[in-house]
Amino acid sequence: MQTHNVTSPFGRRTMTLAMIARQAAARQIPATARANKWKVFQHIREARDLIGATDRALAILNALLSFHPETELSGSDELIVWPSNEQLMARANGMPATTLRRHLAVLVECGLIIRRDSPNGKRFARKSDEGKIEQAYGFDLSPIVARAAEFEDMADTVREERKALRVAREKVTLLRRDIVKMIETAIEEKVPGNWGRVTLAYQEIISRLPRLASLEILAEVTDELHQLWSNIREALESFANSQIPDVNESHSGAHIQNSNPDSIPESENGSRKRTEAAPAEEAGNVRMLPVREMPLSLVLDACPAMREFAEASLSGGTIRQWRDFLAAAELVRPMLGVSPSAWRAACHTMGEQQAAITLAAIYQRSGQIANPGGYLRNLTERAGEGKFSTWPMIMALLRARMDAGGTSGAVRSLELRPSAPGGKDGPPRLR
Repeated sequence: MQTHNVTSPFGRRTMTLAMIARQAAARQIPATARANKWKVFQHIREARDLIGATDRALAILNALLSFHPETELSGSDELIVWPSNEQLMARANGMPATTLRRHLAVLVECGLIIRRDSPNGKRFARKSDEGKIEQAYGFDLSPIVARAAEFEDMADTVREERKALRVAREKVTLLRRDIVKMIETAIEEKVPGNWGRVTLAYQEIISRLPRLASLEILAEVTDELHQLWSNIREALESFANSQIPDVNESHSGAHIQNSNPDSIPESENGSRKRTEAAPAEEAGNVRMLPVREMPLSLVLDACPAMREFAEASLSGGTIRQWRDFLAAAELVRPMLGVSPSAWRAACHTMGEQQAAITLAAIYQRSGQIANPGGYLRNLTERAGEGKFSTWPMIMALLRARMDAGGTSGAVRSLELRPSAPGGKDGPPRLR
């Protein structure tokens, strides 16, 4: 057994008060104290973040424990092991010597082992004639027994925190799934409400969620998502329980009448053909105009709101080609409350480019349209009948901007003249 109480480190390693305190605690181990070294090691591994140990340091501790012959460590036994660096490196999967020394120091600083250095710094054991160890110099494993209960409590704490974190993540996942599906249902079923704004509120909450969120952040986000979830659920339940004699008439009651001939009016019921509502008809066209290539710059001059949205939302920050314009339209669609089915129908009937131009025009006048989704369905039906073109719509927006003095100098200098001679319908030509 040991004949000394406190030992100082060999060489240039300094003595600290923490070392003295740990050695004093190790001397207080009752002779009856016992601990399964591998069970304690499992607790240490689970609580390594709280303890401050590294993965490499735990690999060395595992090797040190393997040098003790007994599985159960007792306070009455000799708990010092004295392997050489070569032996330790071999059992630590060939760890380099410099790495070994660095992480041995980590184990000492964390209070997992105690150095018992000999006068010359060598590790060895002096035995009696009967073969019993009288004095050993090396690494003392007594903290494994002395702190076994502490390590178990720390492991329990870590497990509880991990469980709480897992439950919090599950709640966030379920709330996100429910909110997205309820918003889609509300749009598909035409439930009254500004679902574009609800979508933006949801995205704003989710944007504050980092990839590896702490329990505190998850709890805060969960509370906000739950409040949003409750509001959406109440709106859907109220709409489902209400008795509406005529759904179409109820929705048409939100129709905005606008006397401005250049504005884009709303038409939710696709079966109603309002001659004063469609920009194509306000230009005197009652059949689908020939589809010709429309300059992207012309569309952006007519719909500056789309350009501003792209600068704030797209990764490139601007619209340089039609591909960027289509990407911006995909992001604008849920903000306007346009259902995926309405958008697919528009793309199928008009083509992706013409559907995106139509959506940009609707977005430009979104403040005057109560139900953009219903209006897009109406225009899609008209396009299928050959009675709608995006040219008159864009020209109407350009005229409105020129009358208001809000267009660029290039657009104000454009001269619109009648289309092809002979009275044939077609998009206006620019010169």
